[in-house]
Amino acid sequence: MIDLILEPLQYSFMTRALLVSLVAAVTCALLSVWLVQIGWSLMGDAVSHAVLPGVVIAYLIGWPFAIGAFVFGVGAVALIGGIQATTRIKADAAIGVVFTALFALGVVLISRTPSGVDLSHILFGNVLGTSAADLVQVLIIGAVTAAVLLLKRRDLTLFAFDPSHAHALGLSVRWLRALLLGLLALTVVTALQAVGIILVVAMLITPGATVVLLSRRFDRMLLLAVLITAVSAAVGVYASYHLDVATGGSIVLAQAAAFLLAFLFGPRGGMLVRLRGRRRARAATAPPSGAGPLPAGGASARLDGVAP
Repeated sequence: MIDLILEPLQYSFMTRALLVSLVAAVTCALLSVWLVQIGWSLMGDAVSHAVLPGVVIAYLIGWPFAIGAFVFGVGAVALIGGIQATTRIKADAAIGVVFTALFALGVVLISRTPSGVDLSHILFGNVLGTSAADLVQVLIIGAVTAAVLLLKRRDLTLFAFDPSHAHALGLSVRWLRALLLGLLALTVVTALQAVGIILVVAMLITPGATVVLLSRRFDRMLLLAVLITAVSAAVGVYASYHLDVATGGSIVLAQAAAFLLAFLFGPRGGMLVRLRGRRRARAATAPPSGAGPLPAGGASARLDGVAP
């Protein structure tokens, strides 16, 4: 067992892959809890797909991926908000139009790049190809995003559960919304290197959905989300090494397995917990053994002295 754990760490590319995966997973997990509570899961999907043309343009002009991805992520959020503010189109329709259009633009740009350039790893991730410069970039962005989320967690939590109360206390709901969306764009940039644009959606939704089944306290949900996704990231990286499979897919499958366990055994709404509760409810309402069937009108009829 020790050899299985230590063997991949002998290679520098595996060490960098593990660090990048852990940072991306933890950052996504923290933000995921707020996204699920607010109901912004579709917004995470939109931003993650909308950054594709920005990544391609940044690659073509020699800029870091993070700049292009962040610019187009923020631009997509602003465009969705503008459509909602100036038309009668609902949020889900505006999100669908914007992110599919921008994603299609990215696909077209990829098809027009020189034949020697392969940007498919942007779609599916290339964590094993992480360079030292990429690692530093991910560490900085991930640390900044996590620090802001933790420092503003009380205000963001109040905004997530009761925006009206937050406004009554003097908090700027508009600013908190913009802050959360900006952090979403940064988080997508962090996770791109690990799992790519397509699978980053799972890392932004699955952790938050998992901890909802495990706890009611928000601080505990944040802690559980970080622990579960960190373990899932490590399991996914090691599984990809020993089984020779895609790293991004392995990480997401590990998170899906954690969600399945919470769905089955979670103390808050787990399937087995619900089945046990139903059995107890039936046992409590069933007549005592040997008592015979209840008369018409039930127990209340007997208490009132009404004959069947």
